[in-house]
Amino acid sequence: MAGGILSDLLARVTDAGRAISGIGDAEPPTPEALAGLCADLLGGRGEATGLALAARILEGYAGFGTAERRDVLRRIATGFGPDAARLGAAVAEWQAAPGEAAARALHDAAEPRSQHLLRTLNRAPGGTAALVKMREDLIAFLRAEREAPEAGALAALDSDFRHLFASWFNRGFLELRSIDWNTSASVLEKIIAYEAVHAIQDWDDLRRRVAAPDRRLYGFFHPALPGEPLIFVEVALTDAIPAAIGPILAQERQPLDPKSATTAVFYSISNCQVGLRGISFGSFLIKQVVEELARETPSVKVFVTLSPVPGLRGWALAEARRGEAGLLDDELRATVMRLDPPDGSIDAVQAAEDAARLGRLTALYLLEGKGRGGLPADPVARFHLGNGARLERVNPGADHSARGLRGAWGVMVNYLYDLDEIEKNHEAFANERSVAASASVRRLLRA
Repeated sequence: MAGGILSDLLARVTDAGRAISGIGDAEPPTPEALAGLCADLLGGRGEATGLALAARILEGYAGFGTAERRDVLRRIATGFGPDAARLGAAVAEWQAAPGEAAARALHDAAEPRSQHLLRTLNRAPGGTAALVKMREDLIAFLRAEREAPEAGALAALDSDFRHLFASWFNRGFLELRSIDWNTSASVLEKIIAYEAVHAIQDWDDLRRRVAAPDRRLYGFFHPALPGEPLIFVEVALTDAIPAAIGPILAQERQPLDPKSATTAVFYSISNCQVGLRGISFGSFLIKQVVEELARETPSVKVFVTLSPVPGLRGWALAEARRGEAGLLDDELRATVMRLDPPDGSIDAVQAAEDAARLGRLTALYLLEGKGRGGLPADPVARFHLGNGARLERVNPGADHSARGLRGAWGVMVNYLYDLDEIEKNHEAFANERSVAASASVRRLLRA
């Protein structure tokens, strides 16, 4: 209700600003003219005319095609850095008399004007959603133009977005909602569209995931994006730790009485907004859902994932190509080549026959395969281990879907969230890059 009242107020003030300034009657701007409007916005205006101008800038940007949007972002990235004169004066003041006040003045002077611009644009009606979409464009341009002369400036602008979004989307502003069959159709449609791990086939499939008595779905929402989930997790209540995704997603299955459930299985976690990539709130989601389920279903004592291993196949192929210089022994190199023939076919039957070796390969990947900064190479592993989970079990043959075979020859793993060990595991991982793993997983290395 409060958000709606504020939105209505901003819209009225913005409309008043349009009427006063005539901004709304202007011709659609060019990218160059839009960058000029951005400079005007930072020049200082009254509240109403400032909101009207911010809205005009966002509307103009949204009306552009891909090339024009890229041009606008390049102009902002290269033309809205720190005020050089102000920064030079602050540096001189700090050098002449170092102190807390001078340090704070230097910090303020060093802030790029692009950050101030983004904050000001955010005040316009719908500003937050528009900026999230703008960063989605920026991410795409960065990916496509890594070697372009402006790549460094675009990356710096992306840092501005991430810096501001980390504050605007911190845990204090997020609302956890339970999503069920009574949730609005518009949100349910977005759940279908945003599901990133196990595709939701149709409305019947969605109903099985949100309406069955032993299924739960939770999402984080932000007051500035009330109808847009930021991230959501799908949960199955079971009586054991699952070893395969098929029984969880099966059309014909007998639902479990929640009172008989002992285990909560997080089987799909989907980030919804590309423009918020790199803004971490998934760890808060998992921990809050654990608390919610523990209160709601006291019989549930085990909290575990059934997770994909998306980097396994690519890593294994790269290691196999390294020969004896890699981490794979002769047996595992032969297994990888057998599982990945030259014609590109991936055979689920062959993967089943090689299940034991796949288990050892997966343990080697998750325990010893390292990426940047000594962190695990697998992105899902980094997420759960960073949250304090323990690598509990490796499950060859757990996912027979085309995606599961393509990414990891059908292997999935369980990460266990032991409430008594989460913080200790998190600290060990953060400080020492130590991977918490069960004895059974470590034994796989010696199999």
